[in-house]
Amino acid sequence: MRLFIAINLKEATRNALASLQKGLRQNATRGYFSDPENLHLTLAFLGECDPAEGSAVRTVLSALRFASFPLEINRLGRFRREGGEIWWAGIAESEPLHTLWRDLTKELRTAGFHLEARKFTPHITLAREVVTTEKERTVPPFGETVTQIELMKSERIEGKLTYTAIASIHR
Repeated sequence: MRLFIAINLKEATRNALASLQKGLRQNATRGYFSDPENLHLTLAFLGECDPAEGSAVRTVLSALRFASFPLEINRLGRFRREGGEIWWAGIAESEPLHTLWRDLTKELRTAGFHLEARKFTPHITLAREVVTTEKERTVPPFGETVTQIELMKSERIEGKLTYTAIASIHR
């Protein structure tokens, strides 16, 4: 099963992100836009995992400690790619978020998971392979308080990408 650990967003935040997507879509000649119910902030992508690895992730999550913290979305940006860009909503600098990510990835590596070594750039992917005249910009800040993280399973069900929470920790 294909797994990742994420901060799933409340409906009000997803609706605000969907409004950003709508504006981006109106100015795009091409792109694949994330379904609003799939919008999330990835903390760790694990990829294909067997049942034993899934169990190890649950053990890591059950031992993880963090306090609730505010998550603020404040900009629209992109990662430049040939064939179309990845557009995202950017997260304001947050020491509690970086601490959570650092603690989580340290424990996952200790448990034997091989994670990407790139810098953590917290963002919520809105669309992929986008061709647009849109410009990166700040947006009026919005967000929510993070009180849980979840282990997510990614699968295609009847051709639709579906994310399902299979474990969570609350604070």
